Amino acid sequence: MTAIDGSIEEMVANLTGPGGIYPVVEQEIWGVTHTVFANQPASLREYFISATQHGDKPFVVYEEEQLTYTETIAKAGIVAHALRTKFDVKKGDRIVIAMRNYPEWVTSFMAITSLGCVAVPMNAWWTQEEFEYGLKDCGARVVIADDQRAERILPAKEKLNLDLVVARPGEGWPHLDKVMTFDALCEGIGVQGLPCVGIDPEDDATILYTSGSTGYPKGAVSTHRAVLSTLVNWAIVGAARQLAEGTYGQEPEYQPASLITIPFFHVTGCHSLFLLSMIVGRKMVLMYRWDAERALELIERERVTDFVGVPTMSWELMQSPNLDKYDLSSLQGLGSGGAARPPGHVKMIAEKMPKAPPSSGYGLTETNALGALIAGDNYLLKPDSAGMPTAPLIKMKITDEEGREVPIGERGDILIKSAANVRAYWNNPEATKEAFTDGWFNTGDIGYFDEDGYLFIVDRAKDIVIRGGENISCLEVEAVLYEHTSVFEAAVYGVPDERLGEEIAVTITPKPNIEIDPEELRAHVGAHLAKFKIPRYVWIQKEQLPRTATGKIFKRQLREEATKQLAS
Repeated sequence: MTAIDGSIEEMVANLTGPGGIYPVVEQEIWGVTHTVFANQPASLREYFISATQHGDKPFVVYEEEQLTYTETIAKAGIVAHALRTKFDVKKGDRIVIAMRNYPEWVTSFMAITSLGCVAVPMNAWWTQEEFEYGLKDCGARVVIADDQRAERILPAKEKLNLDLVVARPGEGWPHLDKVMTFDALCEGIGVQGLPCVGIDPEDDATILYTSGSTGYPKGAVSTHRAVLSTLVNWAIVGAARQLAEGTYGQEPEYQPASLITIPFFHVTGCHSLFLLSMIVGRKMVLMYRWDAERALELIERERVTDFVGVPTMSWELMQSPNLDKYDLSSLQGLGSGGAARPPGHVKMIAEKMPKAPPSSGYGLTETNALGALIAGDNYLLKPDSAGMPTAPLIKMKITDEEGREVPIGERGDILIKSAANVRAYWNNPEATKEAFTDGWFNTGDIGYFDEDGYLFIVDRAKDIVIRGGENISCLEVEAVLYEHTSVFEAAVYGVPDERLGEEIAVTITPKPNIEIDPEELRAHVGAHLAKFKIPRYVWIQKEQLPRTATGKIFKRQLREEATKQLAS
């Protein structure tokens, strides 16, 4: 443990002790005892109201549009009253958000959760088939979507009896007679503030769909307490670091500002970027789509102070031939989340941007992104580490196959327990029971702790590929491939990729006397699943796929063979 680690640990203890600003206590939740913050807001509605202190500071910037904190909260109040007035939504109703990172995403999320309804952000990359599954699974009442997502959702509108609200329909959009526009939703609703609704900390706040080791995405259900626990914990760690470095309370040269490159339907985008901004009065600069050159322009124009993206994004920024042409002096940090950053990237960022040190976080949808953090000099010393467990809430352990904790340095399953964990998988008690035991969530990752208490992730027990921060279920892709009439066997797995971390690969054995065109297989997958789930590499072999001693397809051998072939 370094000197700065010790100082941060001491500051966290002071901040959360009996006389601290954020004292912690032990409390039973759903039959399990957790460490909780004694005085955190009871609900996201209370949390949003507290952000009114930032007043006329810019909050949401999109292209040439800008909303202050006051304007954003007022707009969220209008949307909330409109949903209740025009659709008669009630506490507990599920309301889906399916759109790009538009300002309407922000105000819709705030409105939904302030009503005591459950916000269900859905992956904007999903196909019509995937949307229909998610909408039916969560029992959605209302959907707020942009025009591209609405096109895919319209076929399910009548079937599932949905009310559909469309934000930013393009000129000439042909389906306006079947939906209500976002502007029409808000029409005639005066500014009334966020509605007064009784919300308990253990009430459901969000359902986020996650791809795990099973075929269909699972809806991870979070309570208001769980989401807020993550936000307060991060705020404490940030304050502790500033206290340890002697920068706490100093007036910043620029308003904190973050370039938003990660979709809000991910916990990193929603929690660490959107919601956390409200604590420090941070400005969010939204991008229509990722483009490294446009990102550099916006960092300069908006005096962006921090950047968080999947590792691919910071890599592309550093590789830009125009990097030195922009004034990036406002940048104070380059963070990453959603996937592991290659150690070589860490060194490169430190060399090219010495005033914007790299950092990284490890968390999952099921932990509301709370897990481990690493930053600054420690990241340079241990660039392949995921960091230290995030005090004071996170408890983390490494166990063997029998559930026993293993010694330092020994590999095993990574388990996480905290009040920030989701309470269950929606309508899926079997998956919930399999993943959660006495409050501990089995992450499906394999790792170990070193002698300094740093976590290292070395493998994955779950059958998933993490491509550019998107979790992809291998079984889900395999299930679609097996629907192709020419496929006898299919094994989907990940192979290393410098830009995206991993790419999807598949090895296929066709049925006897059948020839398969790889492009035909890709088109088949693309007809059922989002584009990012389409395998980049397709290998076809006539012989049976290799087996383990238990008769299972030996994916590790296939992965090793594919990796060698790609490297040659």
